[in-house]
Amino acid sequence: MMLNTIPTIIRALMLLVAMTALPAFAKQAFTEQGFEQAQAANELVLIDVYATWCPTCKKQSKVLDAYFSEYPDSKLKVLVVDFDKQKDWVSFFKAPRQSTLLLYRGEEQLWFSVAETNKERIFARLREAEQASAAE
Repeated sequence: MMLNTIPTIIRALMLLVAMTALPAFAKQAFTEQGFEQAQAANELVLIDVYATWCPTCKKQSKVLDAYFSEYPDSKLKVLVVDFDKQKDWVSFFKAPRQSTLLLYRGEEQLWFSVAETNKERIFARLREAEQASAAE
């Protein structure tokens, strides 16, 4: 009897681990077409210039996870520019390094930040932009 419950417990634990590993929001790989479509629709877009090896990027990602956990109805779209593989876009956005965040509404750049990991500052900029967009 006890042996029959072990596989059930293991499956439940695996499901729990898988669920907690999922991000609170969906990042999308940056594409020119996706960015242009978001701009044309006047959407709020956060460009995240990210490198997998970057500890500051990982801290920013945790802050963004927390933001979307706290504001699950957020309309903010996150497009990730791969710092190592999308050098043309890194240059286009004038990102001096990985861990650069740029916030756009349509074609207007609202915010530019390098290596910011302070939760309160990031939350404030994103909320301010979202509230302004909702008021329009």
